[in-house]
Amino acid sequence: MSRVGKKPVAVPSGVTASVDGQVVNVKGPKGTLSLVLHGDVAAKVEGAEIKVDPRVDTQRARAMWGTYRSLLANVMTGVTKGFERRLEITGVGYRAALQGKNLQVQLGYSHDIVYPIPEGITIAVPKPTEVVVTGIDGQKVGHVAAEIRSFRKPEPYKGKGVKYAGEYIFRKEGKKK
Repeated sequence: MSRVGKKPVAVPSGVTASVDGQVVNVKGPKGTLSLVLHGDVAAKVEGAEIKVDPRVDTQRARAMWGTYRSLLANVMTGVTKGFERRLEITGVGYRAALQGKNLQVQLGYSHDIVYPIPEGITIAVPKPTEVVVTGIDGQKVGHVAAEIRSFRKPEPYKGKGVKYAGEYIFRKEGKKK
């Protein structure tokens, strides 16, 4: 039995949720998201909460039960609070700036990297060495942050590159004489 799946997902005030077959639509103050459920699970709205149940008693259905309950909880968080990832840029001359609907990043290459901001994502640059990625879809926010980080991952000798805020970079000792 899934301990995660047993727990119903609370629908906060100001949020409307509806189940249409295998699609759960959630509308909140930050926007609208929908989640397509796996065929092995079913969802139903009961009062101010959504309950996810397995359709059949198989190992896969039990796994999907807990997974889709967690995904549904993330949808609720997204439409109420939203998601945020902070990136820190370390290195001499490394910086970021917004240019209209693009993020321009200078990371020591011979050219600047121009990253078009996807739909549904907001990027802010409070300092030239800090990038804040926000949005209502947690998967999309994480994916965009990972793409920006992949332009120049932090290296272990001097720690230069783009890293997540709070990420620990394992440092190595350099060459000895």
